[in-house]
Amino acid sequence: MAHRRYIWETTDWPQFTYDAALLAKPTAAVALAQGRLHGRLMHADGDTQERTGLEALTADVVQSSAIEGELLDAASVRSSIARRLGVDVGAAAPTDRRVDGVVEMILDATRHHDRPMTRERLFGWHAGLFPTGYSGISRITVGAWRTDETGPMEVISGPYGRQRVHFEAPPASRLDDDMHQFLTWLDAETPEPPVLKAGLAHLWFVTIHPFDDGNGRIARAIGDLALARSEHSPRRFYSLSAQIQRDRKNYYTILERTQRGDLDVTGWLLWFLDALHQSISSADGIIDAALARAHFWRAWHTAAMNPRQIEMLNRILDGFDGKLTTRKWAIITKTSQASALRDINELVDLGVLRRSDSNGRSTSYELNIIEGNTAPGRDTP
Repeated sequence: MAHRRYIWETTDWPQFTYDAALLAKPTAAVALAQGRLHGRLMHADGDTQERTGLEALTADVVQSSAIEGELLDAASVRSSIARRLGVDVGAAAPTDRRVDGVVEMILDATRHHDRPMTRERLFGWHAGLFPTGYSGISRITVGAWRTDETGPMEVISGPYGRQRVHFEAPPASRLDDDMHQFLTWLDAETPEPPVLKAGLAHLWFVTIHPFDDGNGRIARAIGDLALARSEHSPRRFYSLSAQIQRDRKNYYTILERTQRGDLDVTGWLLWFLDALHQSISSADGIIDAALARAHFWRAWHTAAMNPRQIEMLNRILDGFDGKLTTRKWAIITKTSQASALRDINELVDLGVLRRSDSNGRSTSYELNIIEGNTAPGRDTP
């Protein structure tokens, strides 16, 4: 190449540098947010912790795939995770090998973060992401480094004939050496703060781009592994991938700017720390919902309910989309409208549901929110 275009072409690659003084304050803010989040959950019961972790992992899997344009059904992802964690989520949604492969990768990265990160482990992750050996309609090399037989690995966008090259990865001939250096560093005790190591790992891996496809998802899984190591915990209560998806445009902008720059990656790490901080802050909503669910069932645990009623109440607690009507109840629970109306009326009589005040062509219902999430005449333990 006549002149350097990408960061991996620098003489000292991959000796990253950064302004430690500039990063000190945001690094401390992330550490404080991590501690506060774990502190909130420390005194929560096991079920609340499990459900908070389940929602965070579900978001991580769904949003990490969405960043790459692959849309996974959240209910299927939740069922796949719950089955592997032994969490009861009621009626399980069907899953497929594509969903299970992403779930298995994320769970392996977080729950087994203390295991060495080897090439064989990466190959297993990659094979799980592409169980058919195809990405879309294209045959790809699965469970092995890319070969570049059809040309250099490029990240491109735009319509055919007017495509823009955002990045070109190192040649395949370097992959054995580059990945050996990366994996050795990832598992070694190194001087940078653990959260910065997570950001560097993400950048380093996605710059090497060692696979034909799936590099972004695997880079984010490696970042999750590094974050789990930084917290010395296999449980994830927040989703960085969800925050990256929310700020997807800026994610790609800062990534391309960094990959076309020099080895000073302060800008990338500032963006990474900010995204990480926001993802931890967003977890408060997940925790609030899990605590509300726990309080609700603590209040109503002695009420006689059939499986359909329990399933639908859990759906409402998860954030039911739209108004709850007899017709929707019947469709979701696969029962008759007469049975649906009977189910609802029983819950109204108990005081669990109430008729909504909103006007409409049909009667709708909502949870009867009582101060402290307690049932009438009951004490919350």
